[in-house]
Amino acid sequence: MSQIDTTAPPIGLRIRRLVRDQPLIPLIILLIGLVIILEILRPGIVNERWIANTIKFAIPLAILASCQTLTMLTGGIDLSVGIIATVSAFVMATQVTTYDPAIAIAISLIPALVIGLANGIGAGLFRVHPLIMTLGTSLIATGGLQVYQRTVLATGSAIPDSLAWLGTGRTHCIPNSLVLFIPLAALIILGLRRTGFGRLLYAIGDNENAARLSGVHSWKVIVALYVLSGFLAGIAGLVYVGLIKAPSLSLAVPLLLPSVAAAVIGGTSIFGGRGGYAGTIVGALILTVLTTLLTVLQVPEGARRILFGLIILGVTAAHVRLTEDS
Repeated sequence: MSQIDTTAPPIGLRIRRLVRDQPLIPLIILLIGLVIILEILRPGIVNERWIANTIKFAIPLAILASCQTLTMLTGGIDLSVGIIATVSAFVMATQVTTYDPAIAIAISLIPALVIGLANGIGAGLFRVHPLIMTLGTSLIATGGLQVYQRTVLATGSAIPDSLAWLGTGRTHCIPNSLVLFIPLAALIILGLRRTGFGRLLYAIGDNENAARLSGVHSWKVIVALYVLSGFLAGIAGLVYVGLIKAPSLSLAVPLLLPSVAAAVIGGTSIFGGRGGYAGTIVGALILTVLTTLLTVLQVPEGARRILFGLIILGVTAAHVRLTEDS
């Protein structure tokens, strides 16, 4: 008769299992740690106003990072989200001088959906690698935006009061942008966990051939995915221009790589099949607080980029190490 091994597993293995089962724990700990360091370096900086501003700047990044989370779950990536957000913001700001704000916003989302559809058809139907496909459409969109700018030089631009209220306003120290973000985030999280579309994203990312053999029309899922990604990127651009109040040809482009980093730091695998949006939200907050910390330290731009990259790589490597199967 064999004896049952009652020896407790090593502490390292238990930590890895805990992190694998509860991936938000190390992210929240890291976020709290960064906030504590910031408060030590600049006493009094962490107050209600700072928290509200941090959330306001993190929300556009978190919405843009949702595009990366969704596409990365299938083993893809969307390098066009930065320019899509920029196009939507610029088109809205120039069209609002002619049309009602609601109509201008609707018009601005059309190019976002068109670019998303092109990405989906290329990646899903013609099997072009998502990295190449979205890089190509981003270059085309950049050129198209420059051509469009020349046609509207005489019209000027404006930011609707509704978007300014959404981007910069606060109600009892609570950012107004949460009115949009909370329902949107809830829809994404619940959509991934409770809907057939969400389960298909995980299935395709885990094993696309097996999903196809099970009767899944993966190309249809990919097309719908990138159209959704384009729409979310357009929304992110509108929120961001309401926050910045200055449309430009490169408005949200600098947010592209941070959006990828937020998803990766949040635990979404670039190989597909693993991850979730809740971690991405915390990842966006981490990057926003980190940016503030580097500003407080007066780190030069070059050194800031180096340190920023090293921290991202370190956090990602630690997360992969902790969550890999033992």
